[in-house]
Amino acid sequence: MTQVILGENEAIDSALRRFKRQVSKAGILADVKYHRHFETPIEKRKRKAVAARRKRTFK
Repeated sequence: MTQVILGENEAIDSALRRFKRQVSKAGILADVKYHRHFETPIEKRKRKAVAARRKRTFK
């Protein structure tokens, strides 16, 4: 979980910037976009097959 603690005289803008940076570093938004839609079993098999093929060629 991403968490930002505000300093005593820290502006909201800078805290928001830090929060956005932490979220992007953690890959949370990419994960949310990836799991946004339901994936049928056939689509899941195809995706895994493509990933396995890609993994085999790069070794």
